[in-house]
Amino acid sequence: MSETTEATDASQAAGTQDEQAEQDETSGPQKAPQAADGPGDGAVRATPSSVSPGLAEQPLQGNPLRDASDRRLPRVPEPCVLVIFGIGGDLSRKKLIAAIYDLCNRGLLPTDFGLVGFSRTDWPGGGDFESMARKAAKDHCRTNWSEETWRRLASLMRFVPGSFDSDEDFDNLVAVLGELQKDYGIGGNAAFYLSIPPFAFPIVLKQMQRTGLSDAQAANGFRRVVVEKPFGHDLESALELNQLVDTTFPPRDVYRIDHYLGKETVQNLLALRFANQLFEPVWNANFVDSVQITMAEDVGIGGRAGFYQQTGAARDVLQNHLLQLLALTAMEEPVEFSAEAVRIEKIKVLRAISIPQDLEHYAIRGQYDQGWLAGERAVAFREEEGIPGDSKTETYAAVRFGVETRRWAGVPFYLRTGKRLPKRVTEIGVLFKKAPHLPFSKTDTQELGHNQLVIRVQPDEGVTLKFGSKVPGSAMEVRDVAMDFLYGEAFTEASPEAYERLILDVLVGDATLFPRSEEVEASWRAIDPLEEFWAGQTPYLYRAGEWGPKEADDMLARDGRSWRRP
Repeated sequence: MSETTEATDASQAAGTQDEQAEQDETSGPQKAPQAADGPGDGAVRATPSSVSPGLAEQPLQGNPLRDASDRRLPRVPEPCVLVIFGIGGDLSRKKLIAAIYDLCNRGLLPTDFGLVGFSRTDWPGGGDFESMARKAAKDHCRTNWSEETWRRLASLMRFVPGSFDSDEDFDNLVAVLGELQKDYGIGGNAAFYLSIPPFAFPIVLKQMQRTGLSDAQAANGFRRVVVEKPFGHDLESALELNQLVDTTFPPRDVYRIDHYLGKETVQNLLALRFANQLFEPVWNANFVDSVQITMAEDVGIGGRAGFYQQTGAARDVLQNHLLQLLALTAMEEPVEFSAEAVRIEKIKVLRAISIPQDLEHYAIRGQYDQGWLAGERAVAFREEEGIPGDSKTETYAAVRFGVETRRWAGVPFYLRTGKRLPKRVTEIGVLFKKAPHLPFSKTDTQELGHNQLVIRVQPDEGVTLKFGSKVPGSAMEVRDVAMDFLYGEAFTEASPEAYERLILDVLVGDATLFPRSEEVEASWRAIDPLEEFWAGQTPYLYRAGEWGPKEADDMLARDGRSWRRP
C-alpha cells in the first residue's frame, strides 16, 4: 500500500493556512541518516553533536510538599513516549512538531521523554529527519527559538521509516520503543498520534493489535491513541470507526481530537458562563433572541482538492467544529469540571438538536464563484486545480437548528461556514431580545439594535459586549456601543496554541476537551439528513469576497433577522 496525498483535514488549528493542511506523506527522497545501535537498528537517531542527554529538570511528580490544588505549578506528564504516525505530513510539520518543541521550551515535558516518528521517508524539501523536524519546529514554533532546547529535544527523537501495511516495519517500531524504554526509563507509557488519512486508520490499528502496542496491561503502563477528524463521513462509517478504535483501545484511552476545543477562547466560554453570576441568569430563551455561530475563511481550498471534493463544508466543519461550539454554548452547568461531567452535558445538547422541517429554506449550500478578495482575483471553485468543472460540492453551508430543551425552546441557532469569504473569523454571537418597552421615540432609537455578547474564537481572541448608550448632546439619541476584552491586552502571557494544550492533555490523561464517541454519533445524526436532502442538488453560487449566497441572507430575513457582520 502507498500512502495518499489526499488526506483528512486534520490540521485546522489557529490560522487560515491551518484550515488548508492535509495529511500529506509524499514528496522528495530522504538521505538515510546514521542508524541507531541495538535492537531498533532501523531507527534513526536525531542526535546532533554535543547533545545533552535529557530535558531540563522538572518538578517531581511525587513531590510530597506539593499541594495538588496549587494551580501555579505546571502539569508535567509521567515519563512517556509519543509516537506520531505520519510525521512527514502537513499536520506534523506545521503543528505537532512545533507544539512539542514549545512544550519542551516551556518546561512541560518530563525529563524522561521520547518522540518517535513513523512515516515514509519522502516529505517536502527532502533531507534527513532531524533537518526536517528542526525546520518544522523553527518555522512554526510559538515560543522563542533556543538552540539548547532543540538539542535537548533532538537527542530524544527517533525516526522509523516504514509503511503502514508492513509487518516488518511495525516490528521494528516495537524494537525502537523497547530501546527507548531501556535507555530513558520511560517504562510502558506511550501515546500514539494517528496523523494519517482516515482510510489508513484500520490498517494502523490492526497492526497495533498484532504487535501488542495497544496492550497497556502487557506494557505495564498507559497506552493512549489520538484520532484526528473527520470521524467518518456519515453516521454508519462513524459507528464502524468507533467500534474499531474502541476494540483496539479502551474507550477511556481514545482521544478524538478537535483542535477548536483546545483554543483558550472556547474554554473561556465555560468560565464566562459558570464562573460569573452576570450572564447565566439571562442565558436562556426568556432573554436570548437567537445565537449565530460563524466560521469564515478568506482562502480557497489550497492543495486539498481531492479531500474537499469528497467532503464539502458541512462534513468538514459543520459536523465537528460548529456543533461542538453549539454544544458548549447551550449546555447546562456540569456538576464538576471533569471530563465525564462536561461530556454528559454536551451529549444532552447534541441529542436535543432539532432539524428544520423546511430544509429548502433553512439549509443552504453555496459554492464560491470567481471574484475579488483583498485586491486579488480569486478563481471559481470549479476552476481550482483538481476540481471537476461540474462539481456540486459546497464550499459554504448555513443551517438553522433548534435545541429542544426547557432552556432553549424556541431559540434558533444559526450556523454558517464558508470559504472565500471577506475575512477569516470564528465567533459565537448571542443576540438578546430587545427591551419590551422603550420610553423613547422611534427616532431616538433607530440606530439601536440587539444587545449582543460575542465570543471571538479567532483570530482576535476576546469577548465583545454590545449595548445601547446615549450619544452626547442635547437630544436623546441611543446608539450601540461596544466593550471589548482582548486576551492579548488583558494577560501578560500569550495564549498557547491549541495543539500544545491538547497534546499535553493526552500525555497527562485529561480527556475533558476531547469528544467521545457518543458526541460524534449524535453530530452525524444532525448532519446526515442535510446531506441526504442536498444529494444531487447544485449549490447556490456566491462571488468570492462576499458573505455567502443571497439565499443565506433570505433564510434569516424570513425570520425577521439578519446575519451580524464580524
